[in-house]
Amino acid sequence: MATPDSTPAHKLSQAEIRSIIMGLMTAMFPGALDATIMGPALPTIGRELGNVEHLPWVISSYLLMSTASAPLFGKLSDIHGRRIILLASIAIFAIGSLLCALSPNIILLALARGVQGIGGGGLVSLCITIIGDIVPVRQRPRYQIYTSLMWTVSSLAGPVLGGFFAEKYHWSLIFWINLPICLLAYFMINNKLKKLPRHERPHKLDFGGAVLLVVASVLLQLALTSGGVRYPWMSVEILGTVAVGLLATGLFIWRLLTAEEPLVPLSLFANKVVRAASSATGVAMGVFIALSIYVPIYFENALGFSATESGLALMPLMVGSTFGAITAGRLMMRVQHYRRIPMVGMGISVLCILPMFLSPLGLPVILLEVLFGVASVGIGTVFPVSMISVQNSVSLHQLGTATAAVSFMRNFGSAIGVAIFGAIVISGGATAAGPHSGGIAMGQDLIGVFHWIFGAAMIGLILSIILISLMPEQRLGSRDEKSDVARMPK
Repeated sequence: MATPDSTPAHKLSQAEIRSIIMGLMTAMFPGALDATIMGPALPTIGRELGNVEHLPWVISSYLLMSTASAPLFGKLSDIHGRRIILLASIAIFAIGSLLCALSPNIILLALARGVQGIGGGGLVSLCITIIGDIVPVRQRPRYQIYTSLMWTVSSLAGPVLGGFFAEKYHWSLIFWINLPICLLAYFMINNKLKKLPRHERPHKLDFGGAVLLVVASVLLQLALTSGGVRYPWMSVEILGTVAVGLLATGLFIWRLLTAEEPLVPLSLFANKVVRAASSATGVAMGVFIALSIYVPIYFENALGFSATESGLALMPLMVGSTFGAITAGRLMMRVQHYRRIPMVGMGISVLCILPMFLSPLGLPVILLEVLFGVASVGIGTVFPVSMISVQNSVSLHQLGTATAAVSFMRNFGSAIGVAIFGAIVISGGATAAGPHSGGIAMGQDLIGVFHWIFGAAMIGLILSIILISLMPEQRLGSRDEKSDVARMPK
C-alpha cells in the first residue's frame, strides 16, 4: 500500500520516461546555455556598459542567488511536488532573462542576473532530481544520451553564440533567446510531469538562512573586488566590510546549527558520501566556471582575439567537460572503484594547466586549445560521479534535498571561484595600470595576472582530488534495492 509520502501515479513506460526526459532537457537547456554563452560576451558588455571592475558581479549575482534558491526549491518540490516548482523556476528564469536584456547599465544587469539566478537555482537541480525519481541508478546510462546531447549542444552553441551576438549584433540577444526556449519547455513538460511518482514530505523553509548566505557572500566578494582597486587593503572601508561579512558568515553557521530545518541540512552532511562528493564537485565547478569566464578575457585582451574568435577558442574548454562527464558516467557503472575516475581525470587536468602557469604567453594557440580541451575532460569526470554517488546514498524522500545540496555546493563553489579569480584579475589589472590610472589594465599587461589565474586553478583542482579521495564507495543500486524492500507488502 502506498504511503502518503510515496504515492506512485502509475508505472512509467520506457516511452513515457523518454518523453519526460526530453522535456526536462529542454527546461535545463537555458540554464546550461547560460553557463557557456556569457564568457565571450563579457568583455564587450564591460566596454559598452562601463565599470569593468564590476564585471564579476554579473556572474556572481546569478551564482549567489541560485546558490541560495536551489535548496529552497528542492524542499518546495519535496512539499508540493516537482511539477509546479519546476514550472515556477522556468517562469522566474524567463522574467530574469527579460530584465537582463533590457538593462541599461551594469548595476541593473547584475541585479537582473540575480533574479535570473533565483529561477536558475531550480532548473538544473529539479530536473536532475526528477531523473533520479523515475530512473533507477543502474538504468541511467540508457538515458544518458539525452543529457549528453543537451550539454554538448549548449557547450558547442554557447561560446559561439555569445561571441557572435556580442560582436555582430548586440549582447542582449544572449538573454532574449532564453524566452522562446523557456516557453517551449513549459508546454513540453506541463502535462507530462503529472505522471511523476510522488514522494512529498512536510518541510519548513529557511528564508533567514538564505538571506544570511547572500549577505555574507556579497560583503566578502565586495571586499575582494574593491581591495587594492578602490580602497587600500588595510583601509577602514575594506576591513569594515570584511568584519561585517565575517559576522554574517558566523550568523549563517549559527543558523545552520540551530534552525529546525536549515537551508542546507547539516544532518545530510553527516553522510560521508554527501560531504565529500558535494565539496569536491563544488571546488571543481568553481575552477571550471571561473576559467570559462576569465579565459575569454585572456583570449581577447592578452592574445588579441575578437569576441567571435574568443567564442570559438573557448569551445574545447566547454565541450571537453561534457565528454568527460559522459565518459565518467559510463565507466562508473562498469568499475568497482569509481572514485578513481575523477581522481585520475583531474590529475591530468592539473598537468595540462601547468604549462599555462609556467608560460601564459609562450604557447602556440593550437597547443593551448589541446591543453584546455584535455583539462576540461578531466574536470568533467567529477560531476556525474559525485551526483550519482550522492543520489545513491540517500533515501527517496531525501532525494530532492540531497540533489539540491549538491547543486548548492556547486553554485557556492562557482560563486567563490568567480570572486577569487575576479579579485586576481581586477587587482592585478589595477596594479598593472598604475596607482593613478583610475582604471583596469588590459592587453599585454594582463599576462602576469593570468600566470596567477592558472596557478589558482591548479590549486583548486588538487584540493578537489583530495576531497573526492575521501568519499566512501557504496555499491551502486543499493538505494533502489532498499526502496524496493520498503515498498513490499508487510
